[in-house]
Amino acid sequence: MDGNSRRNGTTTVLVVGGVPDDRLAVSALLRRAGHEVVPVATAAEALRELDTRLREGTLPDVLLVDVRLRDMTGFELCRRLKAHQTLAAVPVVHLSAAGASPGDHRRSLDSGAEACLTVPAEPEEIQTVVRTVLHAARLRADDQALIRRLTLLSETIVTVQAARSLDELVDAAAEGTARLTGLPAVVFVLGPEGELYRGMSPKRIGLALPDRGAHDAVARLIGRLGAGRAVVHRTVVHSPLWPAGFFRPGVQDDARLVLAQGGKAPVCLATPVRDSRPQSPADEAGVARLAQATALAAEPLLMYQVERHVALTLQRSFLPQPDKLPDLPGVDIAVRYEPASQQAEIGGDFYAALRVGDGVLAAVGDVVGHSLDAATVMVEIRHALRAYCVEDSDPAVLAERLDRMLQRYHPEITATVCLVLVEPDTGRVRIANAGHIPPLIVRGSGGADYAKAHGPLLGLGLAVNRPTPTELFLEPSDRLLVVTDGLIETRGTDLALSMEHLRAAVADAPPGVRPLCDMLLDRFGQDREDDVAMLALQLRPGQARP
Repeated sequence: MDGNSRRNGTTTVLVVGGVPDDRLAVSALLRRAGHEVVPVATAAEALRELDTRLREGTLPDVLLVDVRLRDMTGFELCRRLKAHQTLAAVPVVHLSAAGASPGDHRRSLDSGAEACLTVPAEPEEIQTVVRTVLHAARLRADDQALIRRLTLLSETIVTVQAARSLDELVDAAAEGTARLTGLPAVVFVLGPEGELYRGMSPKRIGLALPDRGAHDAVARLIGRLGAGRAVVHRTVVHSPLWPAGFFRPGVQDDARLVLAQGGKAPVCLATPVRDSRPQSPADEAGVARLAQATALAAEPLLMYQVERHVALTLQRSFLPQPDKLPDLPGVDIAVRYEPASQQAEIGGDFYAALRVGDGVLAAVGDVVGHSLDAATVMVEIRHALRAYCVEDSDPAVLAERLDRMLQRYHPEITATVCLVLVEPDTGRVRIANAGHIPPLIVRGSGGADYAKAHGPLLGLGLAVNRPTPTELFLEPSDRLLVVTDGLIETRGTDLALSMEHLRAAVADAPPGVRPLCDMLLDRFGQDREDDVAMLALQLRPGQARP
């Protein structure tokens, strides 16, 4: 419908064709009834008029079209209009002269017209038909607008619920709010420690963004308004209290806020108040539902973020830092640990490098699963390994004891681990592998190959089926590398292919264990979906050989 006619309280009727006297009479009748009338003589004039109004956004509310025009039939004109994406919404009433073809009414409806009126007709009949057609068209337009609004709301809520981080969530909610209201929008989530997550609608340019002071003011305001409220709350905050720049760079606007709380974290959807007109009830309801959905989706993301921080802190506190490894006899060792991207859950990856008698015990493992539980079990495995190797450092014995420990205390948990016992004086290496990626032996003479070391996961109780440890010898120029699958595993790619890519990469690695680890992280470790742990060792130059 025509925006201007709605605002002015009038409707615009485009009268097309007909006998000039009849056209004048119908136009005069409609004007007396309060309509704005635009009379044209031909279909071509009607199409030009509609094209102009389409560009201006002032389409008529209804067309009265004579079925017999000079340049085409009214039926053909109607079909053209109904085939147009925008003009199809404008209702058409055909005018058919009395005594004309009896099939005019049927042809009119077939062409898509809303009604066909036989003329001459009583003034009351013409006015009634126009009112009825207008009313039906407005109901139809309202229904279509409601369907569009509900579809948009549903799509936005699905996107918000699928967000993998709070940054994704606030951006999706801000874009949805802007589309629902047709206004710039900004969405805030206030974390339990007062941290503020902000998303802005895409059309907001990235220049002159509000500073930290503005964010602190908004955080305090949301905290006060959201305190103790468990339902949706609407309010308007005037510009002296609402910092400038959130909707337009450097400009102060009054802000219409919708706050919701799904748990401990208030969510605020904000749009500018540009005039005195209130939001329509449908818009209010849509934004309120979106605020509720955003609050419900934010709560588990905040809880996950807290848990992830605890798990990551736990892992890092128990894993020796690369620059704080103990001095191990006869070997150079480098370790690396990289947590997954912020959108991924924390895992149970770990490494260990321990002095045992005259040798070195190295281990890299991964507790299956992702959560604080996995990180906790990882810590237990590392402590158990340290305790067990005091008595016996044989890799096969250690694997069996770790297997029994998991069965007894964590029967629902499994883990992979690769245990490597190195005798620096002889270069002898014994490897017990429990479901882990085998170690790569990077030869100083060139090339790299995986050690033939395999066995079942820890926690399955299959100790009797474990193969005897693999034994090999390292030259002083050789390097041994153990990694967790997070370094190379990619969804949709066969692990064997990824392992081959890793083997080819290390074959051309620069000398030394630290450059080897750094090169692999640069090449494979970006934006991984799982944690990465790796350990590389090399005999120090001058070590004796048998």
